[in-house]
Amino acid sequence: MDADTRSFEAGNGPTLEVECPRCGGPWVVEVGAPEGGQARILGQGERLVIGSGELADVRVCDPAVSQRHCLLEVRDNRVHVEDLGSRNGVYVGAMRVARALVVDAGVFVVGRTSVVVRSGYTQEIPKADPVPGLVGSSAAISRVVAEIRRHARTRAPVLLQGESGTGKDVVARALHQLSKRQGGYVPLNVGALPESLADAELFGHRRGAFTGAVHSRSGAFEQAHQGSLFLDEIGDLPLSIQVKLLRVVEDGSVRALGASNPVQVDVRIVSASWAKLDERVANGSFRADLYHRLSTVVILIPPLRQRKSDIPELSRSLLRRIRAEVGVKELTSAALSKLVAHNWPGNVRELSSVLYRASMASEGTEIQADDVQTTSTAEPARSVQLGPADAARLLEESRGNVSHAARLAGVPRSTFRSWLARRSSESES
Repeated sequence: MDADTRSFEAGNGPTLEVECPRCGGPWVVEVGAPEGGQARILGQGERLVIGSGELADVRVCDPAVSQRHCLLEVRDNRVHVEDLGSRNGVYVGAMRVARALVVDAGVFVVGRTSVVVRSGYTQEIPKADPVPGLVGSSAAISRVVAEIRRHARTRAPVLLQGESGTGKDVVARALHQLSKRQGGYVPLNVGALPESLADAELFGHRRGAFTGAVHSRSGAFEQAHQGSLFLDEIGDLPLSIQVKLLRVVEDGSVRALGASNPVQVDVRIVSASWAKLDERVANGSFRADLYHRLSTVVILIPPLRQRKSDIPELSRSLLRRIRAEVGVKELTSAALSKLVAHNWPGNVRELSSVLYRASMASEGTEIQADDVQTTSTAEPARSVQLGPADAARLLEESRGNVSHAARLAGVPRSTFRSWLARRSSESES
């Protein structure tokens, strides 16, 4: 038994255990640093040291990470994580821990770098050069990057599917920029258009076509000639307009309101929807023939909860955007750990709002864990459970303040009180 293993089994400090229904491997380890990330795959009996020094197996460009920061070792279908006496520690849910145990999936923070560990990984992580505007290097976002580069130069219509706030507009713009098309990029949120205006916005109108039409106006298709047209929230387009859109998609012929003759346009269509269009086809609210035309290529945009190793790099990018307003800001390890513990139902859009509020609440250049406040009603995803003894220790460190201790642990007060209650029941028994 080597020194690292003896130190782990000696039990110095709290141990956190991931409780998930499945076990197994091999394991993927995604390391996401502020300047970009990398991934490794671990098998049974293998060990991995994460750090900033030459002796680390995975080297990260993060000044807050020690040369040999932490050890990951796979034993008994679990990943054992141990702090190797680092300067800034290992954090889970805004709490510094000495050890952690990953059963099926887990995320923790070293310095200003997040580490995501999960089992059952079999697919090869695609390698592709970054694309404009898209931040991250996780396996999930790398697949999106590979799809963008594969289809950018084609004329095939692309359908982007993903939750609200995942960055479908960013992907659409990247597709256009890499397409090298001569025309412009025209975005249009068709879901926000009243049915009475959708016809004119998409196809244009001629002077006198209706009351108030004192000038002729080109529609979105004509504006995007030889370029790309991004139709956001396509699933909310009225059925009456879907019929006309189908005709344009099929033959590239656009007839403006009040026009005698159609005009030909060369437009690459990128559409997007948070709703599953195949389900809308099934219930009759979306035309099947239009769906099949628009979905020649389908790119699924992952939610933020599936790419948590990208949060350090995303946070750095988002904080840089608001630097002129809030000043230079940097996340502490505890603050970053609190971010990666959240489930992010609002995705990158929610992360941007949380970082802005945290920046305004923070004093000085560092954002502390208490500055990070999420307003989402959804409870954060918890893959880590705190033991009763560690809960009591955390309460003592918080001077008896349950609310503060719960915030440090990254859980609701009710959950933290249940951990304390377990300690009382164990003492009585």
